[in-house]
Amino acid sequence: MRWLRFLLILLLVPLAACATNGKPSTYLVEVKGPYTLDTGDVVRVSVYGEAELSKSYRVDDGGAVALPLIGPVKVRGKTTQLAAASITAALAEGYIREPSVAVEIETYRPFFIQGAVKSGGQFPYVYGMTVRAAISTAGGFSDTADRGKAVIYRRQGNQMVKGSVNLDFPIYPGDTIVVSERWL
Repeated sequence: MRWLRFLLILLLVPLAACATNGKPSTYLVEVKGPYTLDTGDVVRVSVYGEAELSKSYRVDDGGAVALPLIGPVKVRGKTTQLAAASITAALAEGYIREPSVAVEIETYRPFFIQGAVKSGGQFPYVYGMTVRAAISTAGGFSDTADRGKAVIYRRQGNQMVKGSVNLDFPIYPGDTIVVSERWL
């Protein structure tokens, strides 16, 4: 009987080494840094004293906003402050003397969710969203969902990165969230 216990312990030790700590592993998905503009964002441009220029503009596929007088101004990858500085510089080149420009985000580009959720697809982003809030927006988990983690695909620079994250991980506009199915 004693040798049976010893044999059982010898069999369980290798299995214990296979156990995970329950925390999802993470990859290169960054969570810090100021928000930068990209295709699909809608910005409100306010030019002091110029009501015909002060309105909403959508960032186009080329990463620019097209304003009257100056045409397209590249804003992809820029913060709202840098976008305002670019528009100010363009307007100051012979169109308006000492322009005062403010840029604010009116509507963020959408995020996408797929996998084991009730209603996957494209949804409007709300500032400060987490994976958990995104899943709720998509109608919640399906019956077969892995309810502990998700995978996020996020563009960082010129590459798409992937990370396995927990449900309280912050998401950004343009992210694609994939909820896997559980197997037991």
